[in-house]
Amino acid sequence: MYYAEIVRAVDRLKRRYHETDPIKLCAAMGIILIPQSLGIAQDAIKGFYLESKRIRTITVNSDMPLLIQKFIVAHELGHAELHRKLGMFAFNEVGLFDESSRQEKDANLFAAELLLDDDEVLQTLNEDNTFFSAAASLEIPMELLDFKFRVMKWKGYKLVEPPIIARSNFLKDLEIPENNDYDW
Repeated sequence: MYYAEIVRAVDRLKRRYHETDPIKLCAAMGIILIPQSLGIAQDAIKGFYLESKRIRTITVNSDMPLLIQKFIVAHELGHAELHRKLGMFAFNEVGLFDESSRQEKDANLFAAELLLDDDEVLQTLNEDNTFFSAAASLEIPMELLDFKFRVMKWKGYKLVEPPIIARSNFLKDLEIPENNDYDW
């Protein structure tokens, strides 16, 4: 999957549904969203996409904070849109957090492009924010901002190198406090 294909897929969804909220997109696209309590342990399943008999579902761990749930749903929408033709209809923890998986990188790039507007990212950075404070201001994990930087650089934006290189499996190690408060 190349950047052009990912950007086109996101643009197609935005034009067709006039929506960027992944939860609302699921409803508009006829994808059944299933919030399920899956625990808050570090190794808890965060979410997965499944298609069976042309019924598409995304299950998301409802124990996660809403901001993380939205990213997970956006990530799973990436699988639903980008990888259906591969004949793989289930993406779960085994593949979801495989750092070497190209499909996971694609899904992260898709989520970053869907959730983050180029102009909003640039405006936040132009307010003299560091990379880390920009991620906090945008209320996103710093890894997601790194994935957005990659897409924006491909589009031709001149950006400094971020101080991190996000792994495709960064959600695997995400720790969620028991009180469900999360500070990026």
